[in-house]
Amino acid sequence: MVFKRLLGSLGVGGPTVDTVLDPDPVRPGGTLSGQVHLKGGNADFDIEHISLDLVARVEVEHEEGEGEGAVVFDRFTVGGGFRLAEGEERSVPFGVTLPWETPVTELYGQPLGIVLGVRTELSVAGAKDKGDLDPLTVGPLPVQEAILEAFGRLGFGFKSADLEYGRIGGTGQQLPFYQEIEITPAPQYAHRVNEIEVTFLAHPGGMEVVLEADKRGGLLSGGHDALTRFAVGHHDSRDWNAEVDGWIRQLLEHRASYGTHGAYGAYGHGDPYAGHGHGDHHHDDHHRSGPGMGTVVAAGAAGLAVGVVGGMVAAEVVDEVGDFFEGEEESEEDEG
Repeated sequence: MVFKRLLGSLGVGGPTVDTVLDPDPVRPGGTLSGQVHLKGGNADFDIEHISLDLVARVEVEHEEGEGEGAVVFDRFTVGGGFRLAEGEERSVPFGVTLPWETPVTELYGQPLGIVLGVRTELSVAGAKDKGDLDPLTVGPLPVQEAILEAFGRLGFGFKSADLEYGRIGGTGQQLPFYQEIEITPAPQYAHRVNEIEVTFLAHPGGMEVVLEADKRGGLLSGGHDALTRFAVGHHDSRDWNAEVDGWIRQLLEHRASYGTHGAYGAYGHGDPYAGHGHGDHHHDDHHRSGPGMGTVVAAGAAGLAVGVVGGMVAAEVVDEVGDFFEGEEESEEDEG
């Protein structure tokens, strides 16, 4: 999809910029490619640089409560240092590497409700203009997909996904926010947990899988959160049904309340193979085969609202989320 915007800082007659991303979804750590199309204005202009900002809509907490904001989580310079002649048309191809922790926006072609965008900035003769956002679609890494598929086959259901502003202590997290994929418990665990949140923190050598359970309280005790994490490799080949079921058992066996992610790190890394064979269920349950996460995501994500709410909350929150994708509406009106 192409977004068009007059370089507002130069007024009428300035150059225009269209950014076109290649249509296929990109994966975390993969290459995002496309082209920036420029068209000269009513005079010659010196293009100092062309930059791309990766922007995410995140959930943030501040003094007034909770809200949403837009965070720039990476920036790339993809061109510049040339003169754009009057009326000249020029295309600048680019290929940039996404951060490994880039959130996943879709699973099996179904949107998860995560909003990412690519914003183009043009610097001309000392003036800068931040253009409109091109929506960015990110698919899961193979190991992420395998783990989520295992949750589905074990009877867990997709509930929602969001981005939380902040850091998970004790991890190698690099971005100023993290993605939480909320899933509903499988029937065999419904009496013990309200929901489970899954966070993937990928890096070149593998990935940390952080699990948080909102545990149900008993007659004489209140509910609390339990946290644990596991390390996996990008090319691990495991019985993921058994593996994930073991993770859930170990998670639910935690007796202490670890509070929120801010208290994370109070326990060890955990053995990725620990927890098998424990709990109230037989090991045969590990091989229970359900419809897979693809089916439950298709059912759950179809009703997700991807509305936007304005909010500016921290230094890294750079713009109101209400501005997201307004350029699409403007360009459609212009074309009409």
